[in-house]
Amino acid sequence: YDRLFTAANPDAASTGLDFLVLLNPLSLAALPDCGLAAALAGAEAPAVFQFERLGYFSLDAKDSKPGAPVFNRTVALKDSWAKTSP
Repeated sequence: YDRLFTAANPDAASTGLDFLVLLNPLSLAALPDCGLAAALAGAEAPAVFQFERLGYFSLDAKDSKPGAPVFNRTVALKDSWAKTSP
């Protein structure tokens, strides 16, 4: 997951726009073909890991299956807001 909005303050009163216009279409990105370390095969929720240079991820208890784990990013390691905000 990434930022839900493209503006730092999506409040309609402050931007003059409907907040739906400010939704970030890239807020959800699925990366289905990522490689994982073998040690993660036995991970059970609620497990949290730091993936190098990407951020902290938690194992999804609902969507993970044996042999097909699903990890959700909870915190990015670097703030890219300045690069992506208009």
